[in-house]
Amino acid sequence: MKFTADDHARIARAIAEAETRTSGEIFCILAGQVSSYRDISLGWAAAGALILPLALVPFGFDATWLPGFGNGWEVAHLAAREVTVGRTLAAYALIQAAVFLAVFILTSIPTVRRLVTPRSIRRARVRRVALSQFLAHGLQVTEGRTGVLIFAALSDHQVEVIADAGIHARVDHDIWAASVEVLVRGLRTNRPVEGFEQAIDLCGKALAEQFPPGAKNSNEVADRLVVI
Repeated sequence: MKFTADDHARIARAIAEAETRTSGEIFCILAGQVSSYRDISLGWAAAGALILPLALVPFGFDATWLPGFGNGWEVAHLAAREVTVGRTLAAYALIQAAVFLAVFILTSIPTVRRLVTPRSIRRARVRRVALSQFLAHGLQVTEGRTGVLIFAALSDHQVEVIADAGIHARVDHDIWAASVEVLVRGLRTNRPVEGFEQAIDLCGKALAEQFPPGAKNSNEVADRLVVI
């Protein structure tokens, strides 16, 4: 999803307009992806390798099921039996390796990976990155502790709105949920700029009610969208 110079300008204007009515500061970030979730793919692959081959055991799995692991002759004496057991274990290990690789490749496909990654994990990782960006851009050091971050992660399909301590206790939390909803709708319908504009407007109106502009109303944080 590419943003043109005009898209950036529209979002900057929306932030500037919202901040004329409040002493609060609004900042927007769009992230392509906050995590590779490779550990999730590895976890599914390991689980698949351990569990799926077990389904072969009730059917009497042995090495002869795989080409090259059996010679077609029955073995009866003890020494030959030991060789057969070794071949069977090797065949089983090969199947495990094949299952591990297949599941890992399958769950590395972005759509599949998102489906098999619990939403709670995606939400937690997006929130962690959003918080780090909140701090990195100095939204926690505004004069009245009135910074608001609107953060969207495209590949993760998650949106976070983070309000600083000065705002959190005084603004209805439903406002943040509504802001998330309109931005998600805009992203889902491929109208991200409109989604950001609507979310900014909702946050601006909420801030205006509790934090009207001061005498100076200085702009402490740049009015812009950052794409990372």
